[in-house]
Amino acid sequence: MYHSGTGIPACGDRLLMQEVSANLIKIRSEDRVMRKCTKDARFFITAVSACFFLWVFSPISVYAVGEVAGWGHNSYGQCDVPEPNKDFTAIATSYEHSLGLKADGSIVAWGRNNSGQCDVPEPNTFFTAIAVGRSRSLGLKADGSIVAWPGQCDVPEPNTGFTAIAAGYYNSLGLKDDGSIVAWGNNSFGECNVPEPNTDFTAISGGAYHALGLKADGSIVAWGDNYYGQCDVPEPNTAFTAIAGGRYHSLGLKADGSVVAWGQTTYGQCDVPVPNTGFTAISAGGYHSLGLRTYGSIVVWGNNSYGQCNVPQPNFNFLAIAAGNFHSLGLKGCSFSPAGDANNDCKVDFSDFAIMARNWLLDCDANPSDPACRLE
Repeated sequence: MYHSGTGIPACGDRLLMQEVSANLIKIRSEDRVMRKCTKDARFFITAVSACFFLWVFSPISVYAVGEVAGWGHNSYGQCDVPEPNKDFTAIATSYEHSLGLKADGSIVAWGRNNSGQCDVPEPNTFFTAIAVGRSRSLGLKADGSIVAWPGQCDVPEPNTGFTAIAAGYYNSLGLKDDGSIVAWGNNSFGECNVPEPNTDFTAISGGAYHALGLKADGSIVAWGDNYYGQCDVPEPNTAFTAIAGGRYHSLGLKADGSVVAWGQTTYGQCDVPVPNTGFTAISAGGYHSLGLRTYGSIVVWGNNSYGQCNVPQPNFNFLAIAAGNFHSLGLKGCSFSPAGDANNDCKVDFSDFAIMARNWLLDCDANPSDPACRLE
């Protein structure tokens, strides 16, 4: 039977069959019920103790899973993430607006909306990737098609088989599953003229008026505006694993975790801070650059006129980064993984206890493989 008001099973001394309520369990052996009671009581005490400790003693700020942090220039609300600020899995930003991809496949947009770049077309479902241009937005669907809005939106046919997307200021890029790149939109600087051979690409990135493509052999191909040398990839052009195009500069991430930067460096956007190691992701903005380190901290360098280089504290446990014109975004994970966090929301509270309670009332006939239902 169960003690009234506690939810903790009371343990009997002998084999019995007894109904408690509509949620009752069948107690089929003395050994089984004793193990079940011991297990549940131990789990309950551990979970409560963990919750109490974290609530009373923890000095750490707790972020929700998939929370987006924004900082820097915010005149159009490009850093004001709409509520509920959680469950994001990817972020993208550019000039003055931002996109966030939710775990349910929907897109949230915020910031400047003078051209409708924040008006996500319906149905707002089944998106797997996002990209942002100056006044345009792109979304990649699970079926390999691209949705673009509102300008330069005529995705070339056949609109299928795409695996990645990127955007420059006024042009768009799509990577096909055969390793070729499709480019469309403004082509004033040749940013849509993908160099031959247009094969074996694994990643793409758009700068303001130039574009980058990463080859399967780890080399980078760059084309378009080259006034500041943003298309002159430094030698040795090998062992790159990621790319990022900024306004007039470019970044490449090496397999050893170092960052290579080239192009305009008037504001120090190409001066990678030391130690130049341990980076796992990169993003290039208007005149600043972001690097994500192995353990989730963000390093920012370059122009800081609007505080776009001042990463909010605590600077750890970031999962992804995105650089805008004069602002920055970071995607947060849990600050820690507390014991008893049954619903993965970065904390232990009564919502976790509700999940635990559902498991306490275990029907061993329906769940014979549960450890509490198996006889030794």
